[in-house]
Amino acid sequence: MSNPRQASRPCPLCRKPARPDFTPFCSKACKDRDLLQWLGGGYAVPGPPADEPDADYD
Repeated sequence: MSNPRQASRPCPLCRKPARPDFTPFCSKACKDRDLLQWLGGGYAVPGPPADEPDADYD
């Protein structure tokens, strides 16, 4: 069951009206573009650098 209020929100990428079959996006293109952002690390949360692994593993 879809929520009618969600369909009225604009696409978070291009701001066009969202379509129920691609919620919260307006099209497959915007949905795929968002997925590529996730896979490419575009939505990474900044933080302190990770510790370097020890090079001595005798």
